[in-house]
Amino acid sequence: MTAMTNDSTNSAVGSVSAADLATGEWVLDPAASSVGFRHKSLWGLVTIKGTFTKISGEGEIDAPGRGRGTLVIDAASVDTKKKRLDTHLRSADFFEVDKHPTFTFAADRITVDGDGDARVSGVLTVRGKSHPLTFTTQVTAASTTDVTLTGEVEIDYKNFSMAWKNPGGTVRGLTTVTLKTRFTRA
Repeated sequence: MTAMTNDSTNSAVGSVSAADLATGEWVLDPAASSVGFRHKSLWGLVTIKGTFTKISGEGEIDAPGRGRGTLVIDAASVDTKKKRLDTHLRSADFFEVDKHPTFTFAADRITVDGDGDARVSGVLTVRGKSHPLTFTTQVTAASTTDVTLTGEVEIDYKNFSMAWKNPGGTVRGLTTVTLKTRFTRA
């Protein structure tokens, strides 16, 4: 992770190498982190957007540029700014929060390259169903005491038994999940 810049201001946001991120335990800062989503529905004409307001997590750096971690999302904390939609997403048609209150992503391998990209591999568990997931994030800020990863990943909700049988086929395709995760030294 050499010096990185923010495209909008072209100012340095971090100049710490992967070797500078100390080995040991790290914890997610929920106030500086976010998990959002967007999904096209109604035959691709409407995009549903939302966030999860309660997240937690932890990580461990076990060698320079290499680590692992866990992100836990409170499924009931879904917020689309539409009360009726949020209630429906919490129901058995989708998240089934009464039986499965959290989503968990357990990253068993995170590898950072010299350009600030982090390759993340692990298992996502939603509604009691687990599915492997691999994606790339970017290290957008780093110091000896904190690191921020941002990125997007596409998820097929059908892998998690959320194939809602609606008459018009209005819910199709992949859901894009946006992540901003800031971890600080524990």
